[in-house]
Amino acid sequence: MGEREVVIVDAVRTPIGRYQGTLSMVRPDDLAAHVIQALLLRNPNLQTHLIEDVFMGCANQAGEDNRNVARMASLLAGIPESVAGCTVNRLCGSGLEAVNQAYASIKIGSGDVMVAGGVESMTRAPWVMLKPETSFIRGNQTLVDTTLGWRFINPLLSQMYEPQSMGETAENVAEKYQITRIEQDQFAFMSHQRATAAWEQEKFADEVIPISIQTKNKEAIEFTKDEHIRPNTTIEKLAKLRSAFRVNGTVTAGNSSGINDGAAALLLMEKETADRLGVRPLCKIIGFAVAGTHPHYMGLGPIFATRKLLQRTGIQVEQLDLIELNEAFAAQALACIQELGLDLEKVNVNGGAIALGHPLGASGARILTTLVHELKRRKGKLGLATMCIGVGQGIATLVERMDE
Repeated sequence: MGEREVVIVDAVRTPIGRYQGTLSMVRPDDLAAHVIQALLLRNPNLQTHLIEDVFMGCANQAGEDNRNVARMASLLAGIPESVAGCTVNRLCGSGLEAVNQAYASIKIGSGDVMVAGGVESMTRAPWVMLKPETSFIRGNQTLVDTTLGWRFINPLLSQMYEPQSMGETAENVAEKYQITRIEQDQFAFMSHQRATAAWEQEKFADEVIPISIQTKNKEAIEFTKDEHIRPNTTIEKLAKLRSAFRVNGTVTAGNSSGINDGAAALLLMEKETADRLGVRPLCKIIGFAVAGTHPHYMGLGPIFATRKLLQRTGIQVEQLDLIELNEAFAAQALACIQELGLDLEKVNVNGGAIALGHPLGASGARILTTLVHELKRRKGKLGLATMCIGVGQGIATLVERMDE
């Protein structure tokens, strides 16, 4: 078997919903099924029985995502029963991890066609509690919100690493790199401005798939646009917000990503298979990398994953035409930009998670979806998608636009 090239044929996403917003009425498996079905409708040359596997990232899996949301969504989307489905969990990086696993499977010859993506409904994340270890337990029981963050942590691990919220880790990064409040607010403002401009210029038209939602009043509404963006925000408004995680801190709700709902999916093929089916790829995947770091500085994960990936591939940071760096927090995004020497004019050119939102398991697939479409629009060559991951990890994927 010769060298197998893996290409991205198509990539789509839902509009991203606010917490308790428009998508709050939609189950996560239905969200995932929606984007999978959209891929099939947009690519009629693909016979569904050719799909080897469906990989979907999901960070929660405690509720309606039902342990293996990839399989559930695949069946809901009408993909044949013979096609397998696998849900992967690398927390915030789950959607990108799903794509990387699909890429690796095709690369080694374990299939020629894969669907990969991610989904999260943070609004519908359930409250959970542990079962008692003994019968007839007495006393109050703890109910845990599974929306985000640590839960049921191992006591030994909590001794090794004091559990800190994601926001506290962002404060650690801001302190380490001496990133000021005004720098974080300016970055957040830029994210909203870029996202607003992207919608006004219809830059998301090729990637966003509207979704029809039936309200509690049985009325159907068409959800067409990301609703977390604040087009009218200003530096002055952002400056008025209180620090959210530390007394006299610099990290606020305004310079952090949101709690959101959404899904994204990509269609991957071995290049000769794509040629045979008569489809024109958007990009080919060059490679990926993951890395670990101290959990209290989880926002620095992209630095180590990106360095590892660029070293493996022999690519210099200056060669990158576009970078999608997930904006979990302005502080960590700015630290990564500084450490990697990234050109801010190439980073998140259509806004990032601070403006668009961060539906955990979907975000990795979302940033890659945005990246491949923007590379095509700009006729760029190389693009990097990278993100930090809770409990101290980073993930990065490198793509190259295919000549038209």
